[in-house]
Amino acid sequence: MIKKLLLASAATALLTGAASAADLPRRAAPPPVFTPVPVFTWTGAYFGINAGYAFDASSRSNSSVFGVPAPYAALGTTATFRDRSQDGFSGGAQVGYNYQFTPGSGVVVGIEADAQYLDFGRNRNNAFISGAVAPGYYVTDPRGLSSLDYFGTVRGRLGYAFDRTLVYGTGGFAYGSGSADRSFGGYAGNDSFRTGYAVGGGVEFALPTESFLNFFRSSAVTFKIEGLYVNLERGNRNQGALVVNAANLVPAYYSPIGRRDDEFAVVRAGLNYKFGSY
Repeated sequence: MIKKLLLASAATALLTGAASAADLPRRAAPPPVFTPVPVFTWTGAYFGINAGYAFDASSRSNSSVFGVPAPYAALGTTATFRDRSQDGFSGGAQVGYNYQFTPGSGVVVGIEADAQYLDFGRNRNNAFISGAVAPGYYVTDPRGLSSLDYFGTVRGRLGYAFDRTLVYGTGGFAYGSGSADRSFGGYAGNDSFRTGYAVGGGVEFALPTESFLNFFRSSAVTFKIEGLYVNLERGNRNQGALVVNAANLVPAYYSPIGRRDDEFAVVRAGLNYKFGSY
């Protein structure tokens, strides 16, 4: 009987201990770890390349006729400059900096400088001659765009970002220069540095950071489509056609046939590599 009582007491003690252990609080599981996704911002410096198409944007006619006087031509000789479509390839590089006030979506301000090669065609300043120009002379029209070799701009940018898409306007200082080579219709002194302004706008898209185009391990690669209007003021210089001495490229005769500024438009696509904030 005593043995049975001992066994019963032991069993009761075991059951009571198990019940008490079940009532003890369990250790809480660690909270899950969340990695925040960084918010994209356009803030940062960038550099890139671009290529596009440039074309004459002047509203004035390029047609003109003038008589070439003796001794530079035979009596009755005329030179005719017809309306000519001046257009061609444009390509170059840019560098800049953007600042976005609020990451994600918000206002973006920036500054950009670029330098561009131009090819408007190298024989479009030539005149159609009716008659005969004296040996050693040729006729050219320095008003055309053909003498431009390159141009560049320094512009401000103001836009609004919709996350990874940026819509912007731009404007600022522009400059350009041409060649004194005869194949450009030039002459000595026609390679003067010209200045003016540029205005335009565009849209830019940020590609995925892991894009195969990210050769430089930048924080972002962006692709843009942009249009610019460029006006390089000629002032009171070179407002007409010229008879040029081919031996020294010095103008021998000047005919005022109307002012023409160098006005052209550029439509281009570009690729930028941004460094700085995500």
